[in-house]
Amino acid sequence: MTRRAGRERAGRFLAEGAQAVREALGWAAAGQGRVHELFVTEPAAARHGDLLARADAAGVPVALVTERAAAGLSETVTPQGLVAVCDLLDRPLAAALPPAPGLVAVLVGVADPGNAGTVTRVADAAGADAVLFAGDTVDPHNGKCVRASTGSVFHLPLARSRQVDEVFAACRAAGLRLVAADGHATGDLDTASAGGELAAPTAWVFGSEAHGLSEAVRAQVDDVLRVPIHGAAESLNLATAAAVCLYATARDQRSAGRAQRCERPDRHA
Repeated sequence: MTRRAGRERAGRFLAEGAQAVREALGWAAAGQGRVHELFVTEPAAARHGDLLARADAAGVPVALVTERAAAGLSETVTPQGLVAVCDLLDRPLAAALPPAPGLVAVLVGVADPGNAGTVTRVADAAGADAVLFAGDTVDPHNGKCVRASTGSVFHLPLARSRQVDEVFAACRAAGLRLVAADGHATGDLDTASAGGELAAPTAWVFGSEAHGLSEAVRAQVDDVLRVPIHGAAESLNLATAAAVCLYATARDQRSAGRAQRCERPDRHA
């Protein structure tokens, strides 16, 4: 299950480390999936008795394993000795998007699992409704992606499709405006915010840090914006740019929501 093909055959993946296991147990307790088993080394068991107690109370089998066996389940240089076997997280596109989403992150061709996991974490923190993995983007169940998300993969709906067109069509059908982030775009985030454009339901499209988004992908979106750089930095990395874009949109959407509530007539007047 450390390889994509094995995960897909088994319908399960590995969540490694105390934070991931904690979130996995909470996810399972909420009825969103199942933790099938927990593997733990003796030193990790001594450090994380609370997690073992939660697993036991939830009826999750706990198996003591050797350090060598734990290393075989890990994709890190320094295994933490705590690994949960979980159901796969991704859903069909139609199920991942709620009836009226406000903010969604779409990853297109993002091959680096650390970047994909960090953007998922940022999307979770910004209050996004879903993260969609499109095209040749890394598997969200990849061990490095799960760790980089610090458990956020368990917090919000995920979907994946090799067909970018299919993902974009689902976003549009859900009422989302597709906006791509591109450091070389003519339009910028500040101007779009001042014009009220970010207050609309938005699907932010992020590409590979190394190659960005192809011309074919940029041609399919409704707008392309850059994060303005006011200093001497040459550019921003993917996760930082995603954080700025998602938080700017979340801020404008919340401000617009507050303004609308203030404008409603008092029914008791």
